[in-house]
Formats: sequence, structure tokens, C-alpha cells
Amino acid sequence: MQIYPSNQQDQQAAGVVVVGGGPAGLMAAETLALRGVQVDLYDAMPSVGRKFLMAGKGGMNLTHSEDFVSFMTRYGPRQKWLTPLLRQFDANALRSWAVGLGIETYVGSSGRVFPVDMKAAPLLRAWLHRLRSQGVRFHMRHRWLGWDEQQQLRFDTPTGEISKPAQAVVLALGGGSWARLGSDGAWVSLLRQHKLDVADLQPANCGFDLPWTEFFRSRFAGQPLLTVAARVRGSNLAMRQGQFVITATGVEGSLIYALSSALREQINVSGKAVLELDLLPDIPVDKVLIELQHPRGSRSLSSHLKSRLGLDTLKSTLLHEVLGKSDFDNSSLLAQTIKCLPLNLHAARPIDEAISSAGGLRFEGLDQNLMSIHCPGLFFAGEMLDWEAPTGGYLLTACFATARAAAQGAADWLARA
Repeated sequence: MQIYPSNQQDQQAAGVVVVGGGPAGLMAAETLALRGVQVDLYDAMPSVGRKFLMAGKGGMNLTHSEDFVSFMTRYGPRQKWLTPLLRQFDANALRSWAVGLGIETYVGSSGRVFPVDMKAAPLLRAWLHRLRSQGVRFHMRHRWLGWDEQQQLRFDTPTGEISKPAQAVVLALGGGSWARLGSDGAWVSLLRQHKLDVADLQPANCGFDLPWTEFFRSRFAGQPLLTVAARVRGSNLAMRQGQFVITATGVEGSLIYALSSALREQINVSGKAVLELDLLPDIPVDKVLIELQHPRGSRSLSSHLKSRLGLDTLKSTLLHEVLGKSDFDNSSLLAQTIKCLPLNLHAARPIDEAISSAGGLRFEGLDQNLMSIHCPGLFFAGEMLDWEAPTGGYLLTACFATARAAAQGAADWLARA
């Protein structure tokens, strides 16, 4: 399929069309504009950058400061394809780009990189001002519908459907999470109609369901479980320390997100995944056992656990979710459970609740410039591609890097056409 205009239509074509007004689409537009290419950016929403702004409400995490080799491991099996792209636009390059917009950054205690004021809105305002000064034309409330019979782009607009020619196209429509902000995954069926290889979208950086007892749910939903370590039983992932939140339906939060890919894949294969928790990661099991065997006199078990081991009420009650009443008389079993408490997760939360999504257009169908092998002139960027990463700045950095690569590829392809 040829998705760009024929030579007879080139005079009417609008240079390069970027579809999608998230970070990837905006970065693609800027990269093209800097190459002297006329850019028209289309988005279904009334304004651009909505998910970007929402993600920045708790502090705009732009990227991460760890070394490049460690950084790339966060992309799992997709680092093979992403490494050359991120070498061209890494965390340091992203920070320099932000400074060019007048946004200074700093490294937090976790190694994450934030704007000094922690906000996304000032960065987005400065960015849009620069894009407009570079000649990028914005077309809002234009929902992409695919292609017409002449292979022009179709858009649904407030005044009806229109078709637009383009010499090249960069699609940056996001993944499938937070549909209300524009990333609804509707593009999957449109691409599959043209025989493009798209992996099913799945939730990433998401919570998981498990059947709490009504007592536990009613008392602890919404409370954080602090200073624990976790791993996925049967995976090769190392134990990770952190915290997460108890929800009415299960668990969510930063530590869960870091393990979400392995948890999701195990559920896909076997229908469940076992999350193993170390409730006292800084105390070895033999020390836990010694403290448990210390005489407790007239104190209740929960008071004993708190005074001897520092287990709070939430952690103590969590033990009752997996152990029977008689099990608490077995000090060895109790110590082992404190150090390796199993939670049986049976489903990921719906994709629209997830921070990001996995799946998308497979790299095997693209060239090194992220152009479709089967559709010359059609490029892809951001979460539309089949990769995932944990939170911590890795998502945004890869969105920017893939967008720059796709836009450079589109500019080079246009110059050769």
C-alpha cells in the first residue's frame, strides 16, 4: 500500500502530517520543523499534551539519571530496537532540550529527573510557543479515520469528514490507556485493515486484582504498604524493595508497576501470578525466627510482632490473609511467611486504568527509521510501538527518542522522494 500522494498530487501535499498531539507527536513535529519541513499536526482532542499534563500533576518526571547500560535494561526484550534510537537522544539530551525551553532540571534522591518547579504546564507552554514560531500548524478536534480510496488521510472534524494529502505521515497516537485524554487505541483496527502487524494492546504499569477478605478490604483499602520487597515467583527478576498501595480490588503502586510486565505475562500464560513479599527486607530470616521465639507473656501476637520486629497493623493483618489461625503457633512457618508472603494475583486491572500500555506495532515490520516496510512514507513513534518500560522517566524518554528517529527518517525519505 502506498499511503503518500502520487507525483501528480505532490503540489497539493502538506509536507509531513503528524497525527497525535502527545509528547511523541510534538517532538516529531519539532524535529521536522527544524529540518525545514512544513508540518501539520492533527489531534482528536481540543488541545495537545493532555496526558502529558495529567502525568505531571504529581511531579513531572522527565527522565532518569542512571548510566546508559542500566537505563536500557528497563526496556526488557525491546532494548535491541530501542538502544540505537536512545543513543541518539538519551537522558542527557532530553535534559539539554528542556534547558533550551528555559526549564532547568534536577536529579531527585531516587535518581529521577524533574523540572525544578516539578510542573509540566510551563514546559508545555514554552514548547508550544516554540513550535508555532517554527511554523507548525495545529488542527484540533480532528480524529483520524484511516485512509480514503486515494490513500489520503481521513479526519472526522466538527464540520464533517475531510481528506488530506501528505507526502509522508508520522503516526504518534499513543497507546491504549487513559482514553479520556486521547489514547484510546482505536488505531489498532485501522492499521490491521492494511495488514500491518500489531500486537494486542495490554495494560502496563498497572494494578492487579486478588480476592481480599471483606475485613481486610474494608479496613486497609487505600493504605500504603511501606518498606517491603517483592518478586514474581518463577521469574528471573531480582527482589525489588519499595512500597505499594492496598486497593479495594488488590494492589497497585510503584513497586507493583516495576513488576507488572512479568506479573501480566504469567497471568496470560497460567491464569494467575504469585507476588512474593518480604515484609521485613532488612532483617534476615534467622533473626526474625529468634524474635518470634522470644517469650511474649501476656501480650497479644500483634503486639509481640510490633514490639519485637516492628511489624505494623497492616503487615500483621496481611499475614492473616494467607495463614490459618493454627499456623501462627508455628514460629518457623510464620518467620518464612513474613520473609516470603505469597499473594495470588488473578488479573491485571483494565487497560484504561493503566499508566501505559504494552503491545503495538511490531518493530519487525519497520526499518531502522521506524518506517513501515510495507507502507513507504508511513512512520511510527511513541507508545504506538511494541515496547514497554516502568515508570521513572523511561516512558517519556523513549517516546521522545522514537519520535526524533521517525521524524528524521521522514525528513530524509522526503528529501529522496
